[in-house]
Amino acid sequence: MVYKYDFLVIGSGIAGMSYALKVAKYGKVAIIAKNKLEDANTFYAQGGIASVTNAWDNFEKHIDDTLDAGGGLCDIEVVKKVVNEAPAQIVELINWGVDFDKDDKGNFDLHREGGHSEFRILHHKDSTGAEIQVSLIDTIRKHPNIDLFENHFAIEVLTQHHLGEIITRYTPGIECYGAYILDQGTNQIDTFLSKVTLMATGGIGSVYQTTTNPDVATGDGIAMVARAKGEIKGMEFVQFHPTALYHPGARPSFLITEAMRGFGGILKTKDGEEFMHKYDERGSLAPRDIVARAIDSEMKERGDDYVFLDITFKEPAEIKKQFPSIYEKCLSFGIDIIKEMIPVAPAAHYLCGGITVNQDGETSIDRLYANGECACTGLHGANRLASNSLIEAVVYADAAAKHSLGIIKSYNFQDNIPPWNDEGTTSPEEMVLITQSYKEVGQIMSSYVGIVRSDLRLQRAMNRLNIIFRETENLFQRSVVSRDICELRNIIKVGYLVIKQAMARKESRGLHYTIDYPNRDPNSVL
Repeated sequence: MVYKYDFLVIGSGIAGMSYALKVAKYGKVAIIAKNKLEDANTFYAQGGIASVTNAWDNFEKHIDDTLDAGGGLCDIEVVKKVVNEAPAQIVELINWGVDFDKDDKGNFDLHREGGHSEFRILHHKDSTGAEIQVSLIDTIRKHPNIDLFENHFAIEVLTQHHLGEIITRYTPGIECYGAYILDQGTNQIDTFLSKVTLMATGGIGSVYQTTTNPDVATGDGIAMVARAKGEIKGMEFVQFHPTALYHPGARPSFLITEAMRGFGGILKTKDGEEFMHKYDERGSLAPRDIVARAIDSEMKERGDDYVFLDITFKEPAEIKKQFPSIYEKCLSFGIDIIKEMIPVAPAAHYLCGGITVNQDGETSIDRLYANGECACTGLHGANRLASNSLIEAVVYADAAAKHSLGIIKSYNFQDNIPPWNDEGTTSPEEMVLITQSYKEVGQIMSSYVGIVRSDLRLQRAMNRLNIIFRETENLFQRSVVSRDICELRNIIKVGYLVIKQAMARKESRGLHYTIDYPNRDPNSVL
């Protein structure tokens, strides 16, 4: 079947839905969701969204904090853009129904997180992402110009390649005409033609063995754009959240928000000793890359699997008020955070790199935009400042909407795209071939391309991944297309990009720390 939409949005998080709401009054919009609309990285964001909203804070402080965290690689003009435009987009979110917590005087009840010099994190208790996701979904479902395609999986973006042309990374004028989409209900691959496409597929956490991301975070958009010869950068900068709940076997790992450290939580070793002061004068409120490496160092030095986060000295009623979801989740595992310290360990959390975009959200492929975690705007540089990602998504949704609305009338549908060709394929072979390779990728990435790296580890990871790549491509060519094998191809592609770009960076900077170049990063803790 062939569908035609003015705007095709691939992804159902804040990045995709906020863009859809901004363009829907000007044309028909299709939103493609891998599972249900709720199953996006946004839903799992606990901490909040950063913006200057009070008299004692200002744009310059927020800009300086972002630049300081970014390890000298932030695009300063992008930082200024996001910080300056953030307050207006907060108002937009509120207009869409998002309810941020307020104090008794009616002012925003602001949190402070690692790397921030002021209290500027708007939140909804400890489930801000869920509040934003549900509010946007409610608004989306009521819009007559937006069609929702849940349980649909994007396989490949459409370019001149599908018209028989040979394209390379250096081919000028590559264009996107839409995407091939797998209807998981019928197992049919439909053609979605669009005048403009937005890639908003979220992160890559599932590339790693332990992650706070949902299982859908397999880097699909990045992999698709890379296969279409689009530009990808900054993939070496994978942020590991310092404090995921340590509960072996759980996937995704339950996130213990950074706001808990902003609340006064203290990191301690298993024998109860504080340690962050050895690594940074800001202690437990240092930026995430520093905290994650410090925890990793303590765990390796002591042979422990986790450290503790202690808030037992805080008022019990305030703990329950500020962190109700975390309190209930930990209690379900037999941990009463009012009386007991929380076992935590780092887990893959956020990608600072991705599909290269300009300040209008345009990728290197014409008619294709990218937003959210799958995009690399230049805001985060070598390390994301806490809670900057959600605000980046709404600011860039606005930029991409304004730009695409200005040019969409010049585009037509590319009607001569052929249907998906699956001739010569057979049913998938044993599922174990896919699931085992998936596990191996996670093991390779976590063992060799984690918080601390080396040239030897990266080369070993590349060698191992190349074997799995060849096996998987051979299987893909002879198998009926399924979501499982496509996701495997995508995590392999993304893993390759992370390793390749990590190997190219001959220094330690921000989230990329290598023992072969240990002294290049002034913020290094090892």
